Amino acid sequence: MDLFDHVAEESRFRDSPLANLLRPKTLDEFIGQSHLVGEGRPLRLLMQNQRPISMILWGPPGVGKTTLARLFAQACDADFLEMSAVASGVADVKKVIEKATKNRQVGRRTILFIDEIHRFNKAQQDALLHAVEDGTLFLIGATTENPSFEVIRPLLSRCRVYILNPLSKDELAQLFDRALPMLERKIEGTIRIDQEARDLLLELAAGDARELLNGLELAVLLVQPDDQQERHITAETVTLASQRKTPHYDRAGEMHYDTISAFIKSLRGSDPDAAMHYLARMLDAGEEPRFIARRLLIFASEDVGNAEPMALVLANAAFQAAHVIGMPEAQIILAQATTYLASAPKSNASYVAIKQAMNDVRNRPLEAIPLHLRNAATGLLKDLEYGKDYQYPHDFPGGFVRENYFPEGWQDRVYYRPKAAGAEEAIRKRLKTWWPDRYEEKKE
Repeated sequence: MDLFDHVAEESRFRDSPLANLLRPKTLDEFIGQSHLVGEGRPLRLLMQNQRPISMILWGPPGVGKTTLARLFAQACDADFLEMSAVASGVADVKKVIEKATKNRQVGRRTILFIDEIHRFNKAQQDALLHAVEDGTLFLIGATTENPSFEVIRPLLSRCRVYILNPLSKDELAQLFDRALPMLERKIEGTIRIDQEARDLLLELAAGDARELLNGLELAVLLVQPDDQQERHITAETVTLASQRKTPHYDRAGEMHYDTISAFIKSLRGSDPDAAMHYLARMLDAGEEPRFIARRLLIFASEDVGNAEPMALVLANAAFQAAHVIGMPEAQIILAQATTYLASAPKSNASYVAIKQAMNDVRNRPLEAIPLHLRNAATGLLKDLEYGKDYQYPHDFPGGFVRENYFPEGWQDRVYYRPKAAGAEEAIRKRLKTWWPDRYEEKKE
């Protein structure tokens, strides 16, 4: 290496982000995810045996999804190809498949890594199916979103889903201790960091290794070195670098669950102002709008139900609109849905009904479906009296005829008990007229 090469190398080192410099080169350097890469755990065993498989790595940002994919390809001696779901289309997928096909012809494996695979549309995901199915390439997709919602079922069925967890405080501390010498080399000086500042950095990282390293590096760069080229990092420096006084919201930890819980309970308690407070806290912290929209969608059926049937329609429209529009405008849509649902009449009767019905179906003997309710699709089935004596409700006044629709021995079951709330009160009165024996006052 001549002088110019050395200068270029030093320049690249100084300008490279700390998180990139500390990216593990081997599995033994990898911190976290011991349930996947610890001794005797699935990904370590696959790597040791050089047996690639297609998989989806699901977890929050900064927990090692990309690094793990690269190490996996390295261990399996495979050609590692990367794609970004944001910047790639079907044509790019086809080019990768062509490359993988050529690799296969010379006996070389191909691992395709797709970052943010939840952003791949259906056509892009469909284009991968055959190549993944026949082993032309092995897919590793990384996502922060629930793959059950964002990855098409045929592709999901061809992959194993592995969940990556936020890094623990101890794991972040290991990374912190590893980072300091590298950062001192990078700034060509020494770093003195107060314990309070160190603890605050670990808290603010909230399980995210990249957040920790970026926060540490920025805090150091904000401080002027003294005459001995030492930089002193205090809690005030960390606060200045992070622009937050406290780690008030952790998207992957306890605060995340506490906040969404408070949000839902405020909705259920019909307090739109409290619900708006927790919505604002989540949005300000960078919570994924679709996560909030999904919870609103569930709430519309679970807690509002038929007391206000339009709640589900509006919540679904809000989910779709937030998905299409994105932030920051999506906060207006979420605010509308939140205030509407909080102010709506409430009924959990449908939720209770399906819970009780599922419990009965799982725990009671299932009797045969009555013949008159069966579908007489063929002449043989008609001869066996399928559908015989079925009374077609539309042939009767008001479109209703009293009939037994239960299997034998189940006629006493009552699952849906409408409440005297909003539109459900009308449903309640109607059902009382049709089925007075079920909906008499003592059963409500």
